[in-house]
Amino acid sequence: LLKQQANRSSETLSTCQTDTKNKHPAKAGTRPEVPVINGNGKVAKAKSTNKMDNGSAKDNPPLAKPKSKKVAMDENINGTKSHGKGCKEQKKNGNILKEKVDIKHKRRKAEEHVEQQPKEAEIWFDDVDPNDIEAAIGPEAAKVARRKLGLGTGQSKQSVEQVLVKEKAFEGLTRAVAMDCEMVGVGPKGEDSIVARVSIVNQFGKCVYDKYVKPTEEVTDYRTAVSGIRPGDVKKGEDFKAVQKEVADILNGRILVGHALSNDLKVLLLDHPQKKIRDTQRYKPFRQRVKSSRPSLKLLCEKLLNIEVQTSEHCSIQDAQAAMRLYTLEKKKWEAAVKNKSNNKKSK
Repeated sequence: LLKQQANRSSETLSTCQTDTKNKHPAKAGTRPEVPVINGNGKVAKAKSTNKMDNGSAKDNPPLAKPKSKKVAMDENINGTKSHGKGCKEQKKNGNILKEKVDIKHKRRKAEEHVEQQPKEAEIWFDDVDPNDIEAAIGPEAAKVARRKLGLGTGQSKQSVEQVLVKEKAFEGLTRAVAMDCEMVGVGPKGEDSIVARVSIVNQFGKCVYDKYVKPTEEVTDYRTAVSGIRPGDVKKGEDFKAVQKEVADILNGRILVGHALSNDLKVLLLDHPQKKIRDTQRYKPFRQRVKSSRPSLKLLCEKLLNIEVQTSEHCSIQDAQAAMRLYTLEKKKWEAAVKNKSNNKKSK
């Protein structure tokens, strides 16, 4: 009986194995299920032994597919960590963008600097003291103004002329003119004065009239050390009456600028409306600046224009130019003060 049961079990086992092989071929890495005969002689199903070396199938899920480059780059942009090429390119682009911003910033600053730089032509005869320019605009603008004025130490004749005369300016008569006369002494000890030379310049320092005058009396002191007049100069001079008329015609209706003008008008035997006289010796702001009630033209030029005039023999052209330059330095304020004074008189 036992032999018959064993044979039947053997046959059954053989049949099961054949069916299993036909229906479910074994996969690589797996073992076929082996039936187990229990103590009752019945076939029991064997437990699966499909395990990997590193553990069960449950503990080892299939590997994830690698992400594409595009996805990786998107993650880099979103802030994920990456050491790939995308990060380097992003950093490089960031540096280039920063450099462009810096270049634009520097260019804008340079343009602003150029715009802020004052034009020398505007500062040349703009009636503004360089000290006022420095206080209002800055040292660079004041530097330009002083350079155009030729201000500095150790002035040469050329640089003094550059201060007093505007180059390539109008050479005819202007609304304001400046006049200066050189005089010689007559009478006992040469104490009395007569005119020996008359010079007139326009608003830009250009000489519009310059003539020597024949003396109407015997000259007892030519005062050459101061006046620069010599006997030969007045000997070839023009008649006093002719000069007087020509000067009167020029001054008619114009603003007359000068230093201590009462003396010049006196020797010419002329008068001029007081409201049209601009005397640099009598201008109160000038006197306050140099702290003198009757400042000399030399002192005013030294303190306000930083130049030296009248270093040896006087020149009536240069003295007239110096007076005009002082006037143009304060022209706007000066004319405003005259206008206000006139309006106050009318209101009274």
